[in-house]
Formats: sequence, C-alpha cells, structure tokens
Amino acid sequence: MPHPSPHLTDLTHHLIPGPAGRIHVVEQGPTHGPLVLLVHGFPESWYSWRHQLPVLAAAGYRAVAVDVRGYGRSSKPAAVDAYRMLDLVEDQVTVVDALGGRPAVVVGHDWGANIAAHCALVRPDAFRAVGLLSVPYAPPGGPRPSEIFARLGGGKEEFYVSYFQEPGRAEREIEPDVRGWLAGFYAALSADTMPAPDAPDPHFVSPGGTLRDRFPTGGRPAWLGEADLDVYAGEFERTGLTGALNRYRAMDRDWKDLADYTGAPVTQPSLFLGGSLDASTTWLADAIDAFPTTLPGLRSSRLLDGCGHWIQQERPDEVNRHLTDWLAALPAA
Repeated sequence: MPHPSPHLTDLTHHLIPGPAGRIHVVEQGPTHGPLVLLVHGFPESWYSWRHQLPVLAAAGYRAVAVDVRGYGRSSKPAAVDAYRMLDLVEDQVTVVDALGGRPAVVVGHDWGANIAAHCALVRPDAFRAVGLLSVPYAPPGGPRPSEIFARLGGGKEEFYVSYFQEPGRAEREIEPDVRGWLAGFYAALSADTMPAPDAPDPHFVSPGGTLRDRFPTGGRPAWLGEADLDVYAGEFERTGLTGALNRYRAMDRDWKDLADYTGAPVTQPSLFLGGSLDASTTWLADAIDAFPTTLPGLRSSRLLDGCGHWIQQERPDEVNRHLTDWLAALPAA
C-alpha cells in the first residue's frame, strides 16, 4: 500500500543566509529539542524527509530538513567549484549555528549521506553523531573519481556518473520532460519497479543513448503518489537540474580538497541503513565490510530486506523505528 503523505501544514520554513546565498530549511518539533539535521540526495529535496519530520518531532527532536545547495529554494551558484564537498559541509554548519543547535546529529541519504559523513569527519565540533542511509561511508583517498567511473562498463557502456560530467548533456535529456524523467529514475531504483536482474542496467548508458532509454515503463513505485511526484517535478521544472548535477561534476575537486583526510575514519556514534536490492549497497559491499575500521563508533548497521534505494520513502516505518531507537541511545549533547 502507498504511504500517504503526512499532514505538512505545521512545518516551519526558513531562509538562512549562507556562504553562497540562501539555505532553505524546513523544520518540525520543539525548538528546544536536540537538533537532527536531515540532508537529501539526488534528485530530491527536503520533501524526501516528509515521513521522518513528524515522527522525529513527536519524539522530542528539532527535526530540520535542508534543501541542499543547488536544489529547491536554496541558492544555485553557477560555478561547478561552488558544489565542492567542503562548501556543502560549510552550509550545514551554517544551518546548525543559525539554529543554535551545536553539536547536532546529521542524517543523510544518497549524496546527503556523503555530505553527512564529511560533516562529521571535517567538523566534529559541530556534529556529534551521524546517520547514513543507502550510501556507506568510504574514507577519502584512492584514485581520482573520474578515473574510477570511466573504467566501469568495460568501455562498452558509460556509467551514469561519467554521463553526468559534461555540462548540459544530462540537462538536454531531462529538462524537456522533467516529470517523466524523474518518475522513470525513481522507478529504476525502487524495489517494486526496478528492472529485472537480467535487463539492461539503468545505471549505464549505451553509446549514443540516454539514461532514460533503460528506465522501466510499468508505472510508478508504490511510495510515489501523484502529489509527491508533483512536488519533485515542480521544484526541478522551476530550478532546472544543473545545480543538482554540479555535485557530480565537483567530485575530482573533492579528491584534491580532502587529501589530508585520506583513510580517515568517522569516529562519532553512527548508524547505517541500506536496502538489500540497492546497487549502492551491493556495489559498495566492501565499504560496509570495512565499517569496523572506517566507522568505529557504529552503533547499528542494517540492510532492509527487499528494499531499494529510496529507503526512507519506500520503508518509512522501519526507517523511523531504527532512527528513533538510535537517537534515543545516543549520549546527551
């Protein structure tokens, strides 16, 4: 059964001055409660946390969902350099300080998980614990990211991250039909609509093709109602996709910026939740196996059986239970 969207009228929206302009955040819960910062991934917005905000608020937390730089109502600087990981970390620190919530708990999904992990790594003064959804932590270091992704596909296909690198290329595919593209992208990575294991992998592009060529055509995933898709599509139809895509285009810059953190663990209390059918957990199984070294403060790590990539929307009740149990067991700020 689809999960109906919670009642969202008691949310508070803020525009916080940030290093690149404005940062849009949405909060719910007591202003005196411990701050839990929620950071979304691609291609989403603060709205991806709609099932978590009321539950965290009811548990006594000040739950705050951010529109990441380049998304929604937050500012969208033009330069690719403006989407470096260190700049995105500084945005989250700015939010925490503006709300008087230091040290905060930060929880992220997809790219937001990477941002959250680096918040904890780079600014332990501002973040006391970190929750990672779908994408496991892997310390900085190793080969240049663009070189790694270029090798995937064996020269016969192009990995989606490489496909996103050329400015304007993915935009030309997406922007003529943002709503349809988003629906297909969400379906491709959802447990109930993803292609069969023997079908062409939707993470890759054939020569001369597009990502959309491999999206499933059988309908929307159960978690994505018409109204939910309208929210996501409306934001990207207004803002375009370039800001969101520039995060991928800044990865090699991160490789240089974070060289001093090569191999560094995240030591704060942590949580990892993933989906057993999500490529982010199957391809990065070695990163999960390395958690005793890379996440020595890990309190809980779980793969939700039969779940895809959009974990907090596909399985909100389970995610909420794990989140609130983990938060309740954390040392007081």
